[in-house]
Amino acid sequence: MLPKIIILAVLAVILASLFSALALMFRKDGEKNRMVQALTVRVALSIGLFLMLLAGFYFGIIPQRGLK
Repeated sequence: MLPKIIILAVLAVILASLFSALALMFRKDGEKNRMVQALTVRVALSIGLFLMLLAGFYFGIIPQRGLK
């Protein structure tokens, strides 16, 4: 149950970062540095989530389901 909560929380932060960058993109203030930082955070979180999922499968924390 805990891995599902962590995965959903990271996905929520990824989406928040994405929409933050979208909002900054439409501003006229010239906040391009903050937009790039928000997108960098999103990419880093996505890579981190992917690596966390791989580690979870490898160590058996997340059970593998599918065809046997």
